[in-house]
Amino acid sequence: MSDASSHSSFHTDGGDFSFRQHHIRALVCFAAAGTSFSHINWQDINWSLVGITIFVVLYSLVSYLYLKRYSSNQGRSFDRFMTADAAMIGLVLNFTEFRLLPTILFVTMVQFNSLINGGLRKWAIDDAAMIGGMVVGFFLKAPQWVYSDRLEINSLSLIGIFTYFCAYGLYAHKRMKKLDNHIKKLTSEHTLYKLRSYKLARYLTPTVWKAINEGKEHTLTTDRKRVTVFFSDIMGFSALSEELEPETLTELLNSYLTEMARIATKHKGTIDKFMGDAVMVIFGDAQSEGLKMDCLRCVSMAIEMRKKMLELQVRWSAIGIKNPLKIRMGINTGYCTVGSFGTSHYMDYTVLGTHVNLASRLESAAEPGQILISHDTWSLVKDMVMCQDKGEIPIRGFNQPVKVYQVDDFRKDLGKQDSWMEYTSEGFSLHLDMDKLQNYQKDKVIEILRKASEQITDRPA
Repeated sequence: MSDASSHSSFHTDGGDFSFRQHHIRALVCFAAAGTSFSHINWQDINWSLVGITIFVVLYSLVSYLYLKRYSSNQGRSFDRFMTADAAMIGLVLNFTEFRLLPTILFVTMVQFNSLINGGLRKWAIDDAAMIGGMVVGFFLKAPQWVYSDRLEINSLSLIGIFTYFCAYGLYAHKRMKKLDNHIKKLTSEHTLYKLRSYKLARYLTPTVWKAINEGKEHTLTTDRKRVTVFFSDIMGFSALSEELEPETLTELLNSYLTEMARIATKHKGTIDKFMGDAVMVIFGDAQSEGLKMDCLRCVSMAIEMRKKMLELQVRWSAIGIKNPLKIRMGINTGYCTVGSFGTSHYMDYTVLGTHVNLASRLESAAEPGQILISHDTWSLVKDMVMCQDKGEIPIRGFNQPVKVYQVDDFRKDLGKQDSWMEYTSEGFSLHLDMDKLQNYQKDKVIEILRKASEQITDRPA
């Protein structure tokens, strides 16, 4: 840290601190003036010593008034005057014949003042200035070395230096007390800001909050990505909201959204927004594990949400909800524009594009308890998820019918109750729905399967 920056930190407290610093510094200058004055022999006046005394007094007054009234940069000016003080002390020590007691006291004071206000760099500069003052004094007047001294002659310098250390000690005490209070205030504010940050985090998506909290807002820039988009809502919730009391409705909705958010977070989905009872979740925007895995996590989340609704129905029946509420869900995969959209005052992190609209339309077309997915999503999860081919259905906003599939469950979880069979590879495709297969069709299906088996077996490898 530079000297200027070091001292500017001392002067950020305002005029009261600067005023105390100027007074303490003035004590050093006047102590030097008193020392030179006490060494004047009035029987045989040494006019050079008188001149130095007058110079030191004038320097002390002018520098004090300048720092107090006219300096625009208190820290830098104070730093420079401290260096000048060291040079002035070196000059005074030369003219006072380097008497032992004043020399020890003033040299010690320069070391203390430099180290406490500017560190080693400032200490080196001030010592160089003091030595420079001594060298200048050698050219003006060769000193006569005095190794013994009388205490009463140096009473003024002793009083001045003693007062300086007492004043600096008092200043340091008040400064430490002020810093201690400041630290307590900062600790209190830090706790308050952490609490506010926690509350604010509840209103932002985890992706947005993590980026802002880590100072990585640039990661929220707009980009084209192939993502999986999920929509869900509660069938008949609008009509139910007209029947329930606001308190009951709030409890019901909050418990539902809490569970849905927990499941979405568990499967590493980005909750884009809540729209009343509707939920929008994105997979692959920030925590992508590959397109296929993103789709599987999204479908797994939807299946778990559907199972959780069975538990919530039991809970809601206890508060008077007679008709069981069911959710409908839609999932689609495709290229979307992902990023922050809005104005300079308000931004929203979301996804835009045709594939987002399709996921929303699939959710609207789904029946209660049904999960509809597009062909793009189905092609990525079909080997692990059993789906029913629902054919092509008209979708509002799309010119051509859209091929959709209904999610049943993960193949590994169907067990003996598996009434579905699907297999697709190059040159072969099988789709079997035992629930829809009529008795009169069974013999025909068996015959087709037998002929297919014979052709595969008889065909040479």
